[in-house]
Amino acid sequence: MAWFFPGHDLRPLEQHTVNSSSSVLLQSTTTKVFVLCLLLPIPIFAVLGNLLILTLAARLRKLQTPTDAFMLSLAMADFLVAVLVMPFSLVRSIDTWHFGSRFCQVHFLLDITFCTSSIFNLSCVALDRYIAVCDPLRYLARMSPTQVTTLLLLCRLLSLVISSLCVSFGMHPQSPPAGISSTAQQENQTCLATFYTPYALVSSTVCFFIPVGFMLFAYGKIFLAAQRQARWIHAMEQIAGKLQSGQSSVGNNHTEEGRATVEKSSMKKARKAAKKLGLIMGVFVICWLPFFCMNMIHPLWGYTISPLALEVSMWLGYANSSLNPFLYASINRSYRHSFVAILGCAILGRQLRSCLEYLPSGGQIHTLVTLETISR
Repeated sequence: MAWFFPGHDLRPLEQHTVNSSSSVLLQSTTTKVFVLCLLLPIPIFAVLGNLLILTLAARLRKLQTPTDAFMLSLAMADFLVAVLVMPFSLVRSIDTWHFGSRFCQVHFLLDITFCTSSIFNLSCVALDRYIAVCDPLRYLARMSPTQVTTLLLLCRLLSLVISSLCVSFGMHPQSPPAGISSTAQQENQTCLATFYTPYALVSSTVCFFIPVGFMLFAYGKIFLAAQRQARWIHAMEQIAGKLQSGQSSVGNNHTEEGRATVEKSSMKKARKAAKKLGLIMGVFVICWLPFFCMNMIHPLWGYTISPLALEVSMWLGYANSSLNPFLYASINRSYRHSFVAILGCAILGRQLRSCLEYLPSGGQIHTLVTLETISR
């Protein structure tokens, strides 16, 4: 009470207020810098990785298979997410939304379009690998240039239709209904998506849960085909060993050693294929499952989920766009070799480029698919 007596020196109060404001400002600035350092690598790696994929497609004529077309479309979608969507989301995450309500709608239109296109392209990659492994004799007929082009157009058009419907009819207007406690001004400041319940459920199902179900089915079939192929290779090697070995004990011992070696090699390839398929699905599900679950639960719970949780789940989904080029290039021998060559490894790069010259060209690269196609 003594602070408010007439004539009392108010400098201690002023000093206390200044120190408190400085402390809050410092804490806020420190938090923003920490969040910036945490999130900034995501768009940087997304730009660099996908730009490298696009550069490889422009420089190397050998990357012209259906798989390359799907990966090129995937890289383009992820690159556009990194360039046109992530910078504005980054500003919103570390500060507030400074770009107005109209651009907020444009931002979500681009966000939903490119992210959904990325997920659909991942499904196309799974479809391509499924046909190549499980039905290799009809691969060229089922993955003709016309059909590949049709699939790519469907990915983009369907993504654009879904995003247009969600932004035009599925989002709450700037004047929020009773279920949302924020004011129109606060919504303009944060630019957080709030969808009506039917649109949230349908968009999450079409954009994520159906594609992830198909990817699990496709990669599960691929893994089972890899296991069957490993057993077939093992059986053929056993028969060949029996035909080549004699009836002597020395020959029998040699056959047993050969069987053990072949079995170990086949199981090693099967485990390697399983790890890579598990890595693909694991990264995809970890990145996108939290966001789409919250997208469905958010309207059902009366829009009570914390904005921080929504931001974290959204950036996990963005992280998938930065991981895709490195993940899929790591399991593709042509891209892996080209990555090393284009990054400037002089001696190794020349050796790898010479190896690339002996790879089959064009559509013939997928005519015969073995277990090593998956595990390499």
